[in-house]
Amino acid sequence: MDSFAVAEQRSAELTRTIDQAPENFRVLTGERPTGALHLGHYFGSIVERLRLQQAGVETFLVLADYQVITDRDTTARVQENVHSAVLDYLAAGLDPQRTTIFTHSAIPALNQLLLPFLSLVTEAELHRNPTVKAEAAASGRALSGLLLTYPVHQAADILFCKGNLVPVGKDNLPHVEITRVIARRFNDRYGPVFPVPDALLTAAPEVPGLDGRKMSKSYGNTIALSMTAEETAAVIRRTVTDAERRITFDPATRPGVSALLSTAALCRGTTPEQVAEQVGDAGAGRLKQLTTGAVNDFLTDHRRRRQELGRDPHLVRDVLGRGNARAHEIAEATLAEVREAMGTTY
Repeated sequence: MDSFAVAEQRSAELTRTIDQAPENFRVLTGERPTGALHLGHYFGSIVERLRLQQAGVETFLVLADYQVITDRDTTARVQENVHSAVLDYLAAGLDPQRTTIFTHSAIPALNQLLLPFLSLVTEAELHRNPTVKAEAAASGRALSGLLLTYPVHQAADILFCKGNLVPVGKDNLPHVEITRVIARRFNDRYGPVFPVPDALLTAAPEVPGLDGRKMSKSYGNTIALSMTAEETAAVIRRTVTDAERRITFDPATRPGVSALLSTAALCRGTTPEQVAEQVGDAGAGRLKQLTTGAVNDFLTDHRRRRQELGRDPHLVRDVLGRGNARAHEIAEATLAEVREAMGTTY
């Protein structure tokens, strides 16, 4: 059985166990605040976080602001992006009383785990990480030390709070695996401090961007959750389609048309083929109108809640203040255990 099949089987077992005993799990999840959250984030991760929260699983959600500079030269707009992300989390239904929302840079003890963790992995292991290779190739620049050690930063994010469950898609399994390696090696070398976390494979659909590629801020092909209805209509109108009147779902040869079909289908809870059949011979113009309506209808309540939440100028600061305080306390306790295990208490 290959490693992905094993991960699928283990995820199915974990899902059953979570339903029976959610109190046995602590989840770490999050993202880099490199731009506004979009539909890909919503369907790809926020829905799963809501499910785990409702199941009663303790969840930590990191906005990894320090990690913004793994593949770029600036932290411009990072505060704005963090603020926007928190509003989207709250509008989507994440409850800061049950989900600890915090920023990476506010937890100094978290970063102190990097030194012992880096001693537990080899340079070759870091170079083999698929994300490191892909990000380095995409950046077109020399590989920075921060990007090379990115998987170890993520291991510190997971293990500082002793997270034992990490919801991921297939592409991110190698990050969880290197975290498992680091946890095992630390425990073998210094004593049992860290749980060996499991990957929980999510069944989230891949959300295509408006150009047919994966929806990504770096591609500029996103529909942001914070857009107005008019802004949404404008970006959908700009989608490159083709002159063929008959609308069909064919991602390989009709990426723009197929991306619109997929987006409309996700927002309406149907399939791209069914949307294509509905549009029929009405052409790309009609498809864009239908997709705009589907997205705007889907996001109506989210946008209303987001706008209401945004009227409180102190809300985001208070949420992050409480989350950072809790994460800081836990990180300090974990670091104390690490120092004790390593014999570096004086």
